[in-house]
This record gives sequence, structure tokens and C-alpha cells, in this order.
Amino acid sequence: MALFKKFAGALVAIATLASAPVAAETVVIEAGSVILDANSEPTGPATIVIEDGKITQVLTQGEELAVEADAQIIDMSDKTILPGLIDLHTHLSGDPSGEFWRGATTPPEYFTLIGAKNARVTALAGFTTVRDLGSRTDQVTQMLRRATAEGLVQGPRIITSARTISIIGGHGDTNGFVEHVNDALDSGFTCTGPVECASKVRLASQYGADLIKITATGGVLSQQGRGLEAHFSDAEMSAIVDTAEALGLKVAAHAHGARGIEAAARAGVHTIEHGTYIDDQAARAMNEAGTTLVPTLMAFEGIRQNLGTGFYTPVVEDKIRAVSEVAGTIVERARANGVRIAFGTDAGVFPHGLNAGEFRLMVRGGMSNREALASATTVAAEIVGMEDSIGRIAPGYSADIIAVDGNPLADVTVLEQVDWVMVRGRVIE
Repeated sequence: MALFKKFAGALVAIATLASAPVAAETVVIEAGSVILDANSEPTGPATIVIEDGKITQVLTQGEELAVEADAQIIDMSDKTILPGLIDLHTHLSGDPSGEFWRGATTPPEYFTLIGAKNARVTALAGFTTVRDLGSRTDQVTQMLRRATAEGLVQGPRIITSARTISIIGGHGDTNGFVEHVNDALDSGFTCTGPVECASKVRLASQYGADLIKITATGGVLSQQGRGLEAHFSDAEMSAIVDTAEALGLKVAAHAHGARGIEAAARAGVHTIEHGTYIDDQAARAMNEAGTTLVPTLMAFEGIRQNLGTGFYTPVVEDKIRAVSEVAGTIVERARANGVRIAFGTDAGVFPHGLNAGEFRLMVRGGMSNREALASATTVAAEIVGMEDSIGRIAPGYSADIIAVDGNPLADVTVLEQVDWVMVRGRVIE
């Protein structure tokens, strides 16, 4: 009992410290150089002033600094400072696993703990905002969103779709078990027909979703091998998008097959996730609708590394081998057709914390270092509708800041080793 009291007291102390007001003091960062945004060149020596979790001043060499004498000084004079990174496709409540049956043996409380662990790991990797597109239980990411906002848990700003909306028996639905187990594990977010699909969007809104995620096509890691083309009918997808728009929500669509990508874009989805088989026709539909591609290249890299090890079931291995042949050219094909690309990784399919590996793969696909950095800052900020508060270092913006060695505009892979992170004015320890 004494040990329990001691442990509980420690937890209370940690929680109190983590949730302490950001506004306790003025923070001054002395930087070796600052990249204000992806379109800017490094400033050389500069000073950033932060109050109440927001940037109030950015001073370059020769400009006079006027702050309170007791301001906290953070010496980053040997580092490059830049805006915190944004990952538009994560699954914080999951870690890589080919053991699909664990969904029937693991209670939701465990997924919450996994989410808290991965939130901190993700922030330490330099990602200060994430979209979480599909959680393991009904409220895990909504509660994690609240806990990180309040400082109770160290982690990034979280924008979540909560549960994924899918067709019955398709990717995103529970399958691979006997009937009564499938029924017991059903999340309640599958639908058939426009009316029912619209109702699931309303249910997601009621549950606190910030956006809607649908599985517009088949998927690679689910236990069904019936192809990667369109799952929803045109009428169903239109009902989903129209209902989401009426509620002020955008729609992200998991989509692999070209005709499924095209159909989702025609329906008006905001982002296509993966885009594996994107072709000229699908790209044209995306451009006409203003739809952005989030290629999640790290996901393909991660699953490919587990081939032949027994990690996945045979049906999943067959699908991995099929997509691996084309995944390396997703960015190249999208760029050739003028499709806008934003940064997202599908972290959770591969280990969290390795998110920045996506930059290397984007550059390999033909993007410049500057374009890759923009995809995870200014472009991603626009996707989440927060371009006036994140993605740049400027007065009035949230103090979401990272520090690295070197210049990511010259070599974006330096972002794979982030040395210091601040989220909302709080240093991630």
C-alpha cells in the first residue's frame, strides 16, 4: 500500500508539472540560424521570443531585444531552428503487428497507453502536429488530443478522425474471425447505402472527430484479398463528403487503386492517402477537385522489410508484394501530373519516431529539399486549416519549434535527427 501511494504521488507530481501554465515566464531562444518557413533562407544568428505559448518576436542580428530580466534563456546558438513538422497520417494507438487477432484479446486501456507512449516518441522526432487517421478504440485519440493539449501527456497537437468509416467486409471493417467475434469487435462505423453512410459521418462528429477518414478502396494489411479498387459506390462517397461538409469536416480517403482514387476525388475528398496506383486519369480528377496526395512512402518501406519473416499472413504478403512493385514511383507519377503533395507517413504501420524517413523517400521521388520541407510545414498546415498558426516561425504563431544540426534546405535528411523540440511553448523532455 505504501508503494502504491508513493507511485500515485509521483504520477500526481508529474501531471502537475506537465500541465503547469505555459505562461509562467517569457522564453528567449538564442539561435545559430532560423528558417522562418520553407520559402525562406536561413537567417544567421537570431533570437525568438515566446510568451504564453506563442511567438511574439523574431529578431535577427543587430535588432535590439527588450524582455523582462527574469526571462528564461535557451541557448541554441549552434543549432538551426525551424518550425515543428506536421505528419498528416499517423495511428498513434497502434504499433506494427501482423497479429490481426490481437484485436480480440487486447482491451482499449492498453491502446490508450500505447497512444501516450507514441505521442511522446512522435514529438521527440520533431513532429509537433499530427493527423491521427483511424484509432483502435472509440475515444483513445480524442482523449489523447485533450491530454496533450492540456500538457498532461507530452506529445504533438493531435487532429483526429477517431474511427474509420468503411464498407461491411472491406478494409477497415473487422474481419478474419468467426462471425460472433466479428460482431463483438464491430466498431459501429461500417455502412451500406448513402443514408447509412451519411449517418456514420454524423456519428463520427458526435464522437468528437476533427475530420472524417474513409477506406475508399481495399487495403494492404487487412485480412481480405479482394483487390485494391473502389469499395464505396459513387452515391455513398458523395453522401459522406456532402454530410461532412455540412458539419464543417473534411474527408481523408485511404485509396490505392486508380479508379478508386478517381472516384474519391470526384466525390470531393480533401486528401488521398497512399495513392499507390495513381495514373493520368486519377490525377486529372484530383487536380480538378483540388485534392492533395499524402503518399505515406514510409509505410510501404516498413511493410516491405517484414516480407518473408512470418510477420504477416499469406494473404497480406501477396498484397505487399504487389504494391511494392509500384510504390517507389508514386511521387514521380503524381508530380508528372501536377498533383499537390503533402507529408504523411502512416506511422504505426512502421515504428513511431521514424517519421522523418519520409523526407528521404520524397526527395528520391523527385522532390527538392525545399519542396519536401514545405510539404511537412506550410502545405500540411493548409491541409489542416491552421496555416495562420502553425508551419512557420512568425509573431502570433504557436511556439511549435525544433532544432537540428545543419541546413534541411540543403539536405532534408538532417531532420531524421532532431535535437530539441517545443510544442505549444512546452519543451518536450
